[in-house]
Amino acid sequence: MKISVRVLNSRGQHQASVSTNDIIHALKIAPKASGYGSSINTGELLFLALSTCFCNDLYREAAKQGIQIEQVEVEVEGEFGEAGEPAQNVTYNARVTANAVPLQIRQLAELTDRLAEIHNTLRTGVPVTLGRLETVMA
Repeated sequence: MKISVRVLNSRGQHQASVSTNDIIHALKIAPKASGYGSSINTGELLFLALSTCFCNDLYREAAKQGIQIEQVEVEVEGEFGEAGEPAQNVTYNARVTANAVPLQIRQLAELTDRLAEIHNTLRTGVPVTLGRLETVMA
Protein backbone atom coordinates (compact mmCIF):
# COMPACT_ATOMS: atom_id res chain seq x y z
CA MET A 1 0.00 0.00 0.00
CA LYS A 2 1.53 3.33 -1.06
CA ILE A 3 0.44 6.41 0.86
CA SER A 4 1.19 10.01 0.02
CA VAL A 5 0.01 13.39 1.28
CA ARG A 6 0.13 16.79 -0.41
CA VAL A 7 -0.22 20.25 1.12
CA LEU A 8 -0.37 23.49 -0.87
CA ASN A 9 -0.34 26.63 1.25
CA SER A 10 -0.19 30.33 0.54
CA ARG A 11 -1.66 33.39 2.25
CA GLY A 12 -5.29 32.61 3.12
CA GLN A 13 -5.27 29.24 1.36
CA HIS A 14 -4.63 25.73 2.65
CA GLN A 15 -5.28 22.67 0.49
CA ALA A 16 -4.58 19.15 1.73
CA SER A 17 -5.08 15.80 0.06
CA VAL A 18 -4.23 12.23 0.95
CA SER A 19 -3.75 9.32 -1.39
CA THR A 20 -3.59 5.55 -0.91
CA ASN A 21 -2.76 3.48 -3.97
CA ASP A 22 -3.59 6.50 -6.17
CA ILE A 23 -7.08 7.00 -4.68
CA ILE A 24 -7.11 10.67 -3.67
CA HIS A 25 -9.25 12.33 -0.98
CA ALA A 26 -9.28 16.07 -0.32
CA LEU A 27 -9.32 17.16 3.32
CA LYS A 28 -10.98 20.41 4.31
CA ILE A 29 -8.63 22.22 6.67
CA ALA A 30 -8.96 25.97 7.00
CA PRO A 31 -5.91 28.20 6.71
CA LYS A 32 -4.51 29.84 9.83
CA ALA A 33 -6.40 33.04 10.70
CA SER A 34 -3.12 34.99 10.59
CA GLY A 35 -2.71 34.10 6.92
CA TYR A 36 -0.03 31.43 6.41
CA GLY A 37 -0.14 27.82 7.55
CA SER A 38 -2.88 25.48 8.72
CA SER A 39 -5.50 26.22 11.39
CA ILE A 40 -4.87 22.70 12.73
CA ASN A 41 -1.44 22.16 14.22
CA THR A 42 0.65 19.13 13.37
CA GLY A 43 0.52 17.72 16.89
CA GLU A 44 -3.25 17.59 16.56
CA LEU A 45 -2.93 15.83 13.21
CA LEU A 46 -0.45 13.33 14.65
CA PHE A 47 -2.80 12.52 17.52
CA LEU A 48 -5.69 12.28 15.06
CA ALA A 49 -3.63 9.73 13.11
CA LEU A 50 -3.09 7.69 16.29
CA SER A 51 -6.77 7.72 17.24
CA THR A 52 -7.93 6.93 13.70
CA CYS A 53 -5.42 4.10 13.37
CA PHE A 54 -6.58 2.43 16.57
CA CYS A 55 -10.23 2.87 15.57
CA ASN A 56 -9.83 1.49 12.04
CA ASP A 57 -7.59 -1.37 13.12
CA LEU A 58 -9.99 -2.31 15.93
CA TYR A 59 -12.81 -2.74 13.40
CA ARG A 60 -10.48 -4.75 11.13
CA GLU A 61 -9.40 -7.13 13.92
CA ALA A 62 -12.93 -7.42 15.30
CA ALA A 63 -14.22 -8.55 11.90
CA LYS A 64 -11.59 -11.31 11.84
CA GLN A 65 -12.91 -12.56 15.19
CA GLY A 66 -16.60 -12.18 14.35
CA ILE A 67 -17.08 -9.42 16.91
CA GLN A 68 -19.57 -6.71 15.95
CA ILE A 69 -18.46 -3.30 17.20
CA GLU A 70 -21.21 -0.74 17.65
CA GLN A 71 -19.11 2.27 18.65
CA VAL A 72 -15.51 3.30 19.27
CA GLU A 73 -14.35 6.44 21.04
CA VAL A 74 -10.62 7.19 21.20
CA GLU A 75 -8.96 10.13 22.94
CA VAL A 76 -5.24 10.83 22.55
CA GLU A 77 -3.32 13.36 24.59
CA GLY A 78 0.27 14.35 25.08
CA GLU A 79 2.59 17.30 25.39
CA PHE A 80 4.92 19.19 23.10
CA GLY A 81 7.70 21.42 24.40
CA GLU A 82 9.93 23.84 22.53
CA ALA A 83 10.32 23.91 18.75
CA GLY A 84 12.06 20.76 17.53
CA GLU A 85 11.28 18.66 20.61
CA PRO A 86 9.31 15.43 20.12
CA ALA A 87 6.03 14.77 21.88
CA GLN A 88 6.09 13.43 25.41
CA ASN A 89 3.66 11.57 27.63
CA VAL A 90 1.48 10.41 24.73
CA THR A 91 -1.34 8.22 25.97
CA TYR A 92 -4.64 7.16 24.55
CA ASN A 93 -7.88 5.95 26.05
CA ALA A 94 -10.61 4.05 24.29
CA ARG A 95 -14.22 3.14 24.92
CA VAL A 96 -15.51 0.22 22.87
CA THR A 97 -19.11 -0.95 22.65
CA ALA A 98 -19.41 -4.40 21.08
CA ASN A 99 -21.43 -7.63 21.13
CA ALA A 100 -18.83 -9.41 23.24
CA VAL A 101 -18.01 -9.87 26.91
CA PRO A 102 -15.64 -7.32 28.46
CA LEU A 103 -12.70 -9.76 28.52
CA GLN A 104 -13.03 -10.39 24.75
CA ILE A 105 -13.22 -6.64 24.07
CA ARG A 106 -10.14 -6.03 26.23
CA GLN A 107 -8.19 -8.77 24.44
CA LEU A 108 -9.26 -7.34 21.08
CA ALA A 109 -8.11 -3.86 22.13
CA GLU A 110 -4.75 -5.18 23.41
CA LEU A 111 -4.20 -7.08 20.15
CA THR A 112 -5.08 -3.97 18.17
CA ASP A 113 -2.65 -1.90 20.24
CA ARG A 114 0.14 -4.35 19.34
CA LEU A 115 -0.78 -4.30 15.62
CA ALA A 116 -1.62 -0.60 15.10
CA GLU A 117 0.73 0.56 12.34
CA ILE A 118 0.91 4.25 13.26
CA HIS A 119 1.57 3.39 16.90
CA ASN A 120 4.31 0.96 15.88
CA THR A 121 5.83 3.50 13.49
CA LEU A 122 6.23 5.97 16.34
CA ARG A 123 7.35 3.30 18.79
CA THR A 124 10.21 2.22 16.51
CA GLY A 125 11.34 5.72 15.60
CA VAL A 126 11.32 5.43 11.80
CA PRO A 127 13.72 7.87 10.09
CA VAL A 128 12.16 10.71 8.11
CA THR A 129 14.29 12.09 5.28
CA LEU A 130 14.08 15.38 3.39
CA GLY A 131 14.15 14.36 -0.26
CA ARG A 132 14.04 16.70 -3.23
CA LEU A 133 13.82 20.43 -2.43
CA GLU A 134 12.97 22.93 -5.15
CA THR A 135 13.62 26.62 -4.53
CA VAL A 136 11.84 29.34 -6.49
CA MET A 137 12.59 33.04 -6.21
CA ALA A 138 9.42 35.20 -5.95
